[in-house]
Amino acid sequence: MSLIQKNTSDKTESRLSKGLKLLFKVVITVLCFWYISTKIDFTKAFEALKNAIWPLLIASVFIYILSKIIAAYRLNIYFKNINLHLSQWTNLKLYWLGMFYNLFLPGSISGDAYKVVLLNKRMDAPYKKTGAAVLLDRFSGLLGLGILLCIYGVIVLDDKWIDAILISGCFISILIFYIVIRKFFKDFLSSFWATLFLGLLVQGIQVIGVYFILSAIHVRMDHQQWIFIFLTASVVSVLPLSLGGGLGTREVVFAEGAIYFGLDPHIGVIISLLFYLSSVAGSLPGAYFIFHDPLKVEKNRLQAQP
Repeated sequence: MSLIQKNTSDKTESRLSKGLKLLFKVVITVLCFWYISTKIDFTKAFEALKNAIWPLLIASVFIYILSKIIAAYRLNIYFKNINLHLSQWTNLKLYWLGMFYNLFLPGSISGDAYKVVLLNKRMDAPYKKTGAAVLLDRFSGLLGLGILLCIYGVIVLDDKWIDAILISGCFISILIFYIVIRKFFKDFLSSFWATLFLGLLVQGIQVIGVYFILSAIHVRMDHQQWIFIFLTASVVSVLPLSLGGGLGTREVVFAEGAIYFGLDPHIGVIISLLFYLSSVAGSLPGAYFIFHDPLKVEKNRLQAQP
């Protein structure tokens, strides 16, 4: 086989693989919503939405945006660890673009991967180091999510053994993350505690946003259980199983979690969809930077340097 034929074959296999992954996500999303439709009455669920307090829902969108601004700041700390110096505004534009791609182009392009590619093309940033920065940024966020999940798990799960497992698991996870960075990603060790705190802060602010959603739809009780379900659903949504960053799988977790705690699954699905819509609204500004290069200013600055 010639080199040209081999390259053509590799490209075809790559396209086929991406197509199959996208098809898999579509099927999973459809199956999830079919399953939810067997558990709840969507008419009843959206009836609760009609009486929502819209200013609180709008506030939840701005809270979500605030969490992502802090997340972008955390990522820029990782970039500075590898001597990639972006202004906070430039980095935020790049982060916003990645958010938009993550939501609206599932299966065809990853927002995180796109950031790495764009930084390499525009700033000559090495793939390996920028990829490590983006990867660790994701893991620090996931660790913050896990810590909050453990805290709320101790609050709502009335079992001493589970409490012990959650608390010990929390500390062990932090220790393992520290050891991995110290051994394999030494460039980022100096920012370990700062990024861990920011990861926890990002998730905490998103929890506040969910409290706003709960108040908006007049949920006055069982807030801690709902937050625990939300955090569990957020962990599941990290898995690349469905479209739009967990659309469908998150709703299943909310519905089943509500049933487990004796809550109304209709309300659970509404909470999940409202949070998803908050994330969509918060990611929409990223569409602007598809047509306006977020790294243009930084690229020009580098070219102007002697």
